[in-house]
Amino acid sequence: METALCLVLVVLAASAAALGAEPAPAVRVLFGDRQGPLEIDRFALGQGGLSDDPMWDDRVAEVRALRPRVIRLFIQEYFDLAPERERYHFDTLDRSVDTILRAGAKPLMCICFKPRVLFPKVDHDIVEPNEYAAWERLIEALVRHCKDRGAGIRYWEVANEPDIGESGGCPYRFQPEAYTRYYQHTAAAVRRADPGARVGGPALAYVGSPILPALLEFCAAGKAPLDFISWHIYSSDPKAIRGTIETAKGLLAKYPALKAETFLDEWNMDLGLPPRDPRLQPCFVAEVAWQMKDAGLDWSCYYHIRDYHVRPEQFAPFMSPGGNAFMTRWWDRKSQFDGLFDFQNTVRPTYFVFKLLSRLTGERLRLESSHASVHGFATHDAALGVYSLMLWNYSGTPVAVDVALEGLPRDVTAVPLVLDATTPSPDENARLRPEDMFEVKRDKARLRLRLEPYDVRFWTLEPK
Repeated sequence: METALCLVLVVLAASAAALGAEPAPAVRVLFGDRQGPLEIDRFALGQGGLSDDPMWDDRVAEVRALRPRVIRLFIQEYFDLAPERERYHFDTLDRSVDTILRAGAKPLMCICFKPRVLFPKVDHDIVEPNEYAAWERLIEALVRHCKDRGAGIRYWEVANEPDIGESGGCPYRFQPEAYTRYYQHTAAAVRRADPGARVGGPALAYVGSPILPALLEFCAAGKAPLDFISWHIYSSDPKAIRGTIETAKGLLAKYPALKAETFLDEWNMDLGLPPRDPRLQPCFVAEVAWQMKDAGLDWSCYYHIRDYHVRPEQFAPFMSPGGNAFMTRWWDRKSQFDGLFDFQNTVRPTYFVFKLLSRLTGERLRLESSHASVHGFATHDAALGVYSLMLWNYSGTPVAVDVALEGLPRDVTAVPLVLDATTPSPDENARLRPEDMFEVKRDKARLRLRLEPYDVRFWTLEPK
């Protein structure tokens, strides 16, 4: 019972006798404090702008099991939406849209393409089409096509990482004034085709870019609709990620008339300097999800579902030789840690933390922790008749904690799982390793456990 993965139900009187005094719980779960739906499915997924292939179409069942509400999709130039002036081609894009729909999600459509007929010169500093009327007709046709197909697409995002251009994988590098003008034309076309659509942006690489304040001021003046703002960050520090949320919400608060949602629709670890400990990334995802929820973020899209090699010939028609070379070096030669599935389509440990998060269905229960590195979620799913509890230790130091289950309404059976990121087996029963079930009495509901570095635990509390 001294092992790292051992969990003991502690009877309070016995605990006091053994320790000399009743220990103060490090974690409290207040079963009587209902906080409304957790809506963990708002912390969803995206797929990189790498190929016109439906890059994870043979993993639809596995992605559907994560129950994401949205999946972000790059509408990149390789889909060849406008091969000629006033002639449109949507069939190839439809395949990727349909993959998302089969997974039970709705696409968040990121508009980041430059058809040669409207952008004849390859230059990421040329950001506006040679004829805005033709551009608007193209966007209007695209949105109407998706609407007529019954895809149920709600969100349309204008540009991707417009503050850094080709180094962000897209052919645009905007200045604020040009972006607001481009946004105005694009948003107007989206709304004409679908008045119920939600439009937003600018999907910044850096939340501090001057493009976002310019867009907020522009839209607050009534010059264009703005239903959401979006940005990205890659950092191994969850608090830095939270900091971008606070920055974005602070900027938005200056314009109270704007009722825009917040989308952090690309995020992951620092992929230029990824940590080598395989336990870290799954725990990192759980900790970031907690920070996002605690900071009041509306939506997020983890980048991304599957790592995928690029074909330089697909990017050559719309990227400079330097930009194309960068994409090829990054995706075809550099070690990648982005995807829930790797280049060989093998499931990674991070997939399984999303699997645990997806089980946090129903109403959120208040969970308090006195340890800075220990956070968690607790929920009650009335339809399934179960409580769920998820805890983790986002630190390199073991932590012994007491968990008080306060106000537990009945005796339950606890069904524990431990996320094992180090086992070589991709089998779900090895990654989400079951431990022995045990009884929890409502009048003696305290757990004692030792959380190892980057440990992630989950309990289903079922009726006896």
